[in-house]
Amino acid sequence: MKLTTTTMITVDGVMQGLGGPEEDRRGGFERGGWITPYADNESMGFLNEVYGRANAFLFGRRTYEIFAASWGTWDDPGDSPIWTALNTKPKYVASSTLTDPTWANTTILSGDVAAAIRELKAQDEGELEVHGSGALVRWLLENDLVDEINLLTVPVVVGQGTRLFPDTGPDIALELVGSQAVTPSGVTIQVYRPIGRPQYGTAGDA
Repeated sequence: MKLTTTTMITVDGVMQGLGGPEEDRRGGFERGGWITPYADNESMGFLNEVYGRANAFLFGRRTYEIFAASWGTWDDPGDSPIWTALNTKPKYVASSTLTDPTWANTTILSGDVAAAIRELKAQDEGELEVHGSGALVRWLLENDLVDEINLLTVPVVVGQGTRLFPDTGPDIALELVGSQAVTPSGVTIQVYRPIGRPQYGTAGDA
């Protein structure tokens, strides 16, 4: 399976607490819920398409618990590809502390997580999808396990919160393999493929 990540970020790179004021207040974060004014039909259509391609999902613990308490408890609305995918496809959680998941069809990955993920990727065609899970995404990138990155950039600067990419980390060259026209609310959608380390040069070099 191809491992893909899907992340919604602000222009200043923040991914924390997008879903609501109380979703994630770590570090004193007070500006949650920033995605709501920008969730238009086009961006939701893209997300529906992504979730519809999933063969399985991979989560970090915190995002898993947020999803399990929401998508995992809501009744089937009958018309949501996201609900259907999350509640019918296998879910894997990379965690050394979660021991008793309550959401059906969940498997905990502990021990040699990188080896377990490589085994999953080798199983089938399709996609092993990571949504949110910032710490996990950063770890996956450091271990060269990401095949494709879906990035939805929301036109807002929130000025605080956890960013997708830290101040220090690995340097990664990205190839743009897909780009969707700006949605009516101003969300830009890009699809990138990691292609190794960047090349560096001096201004004026050709």
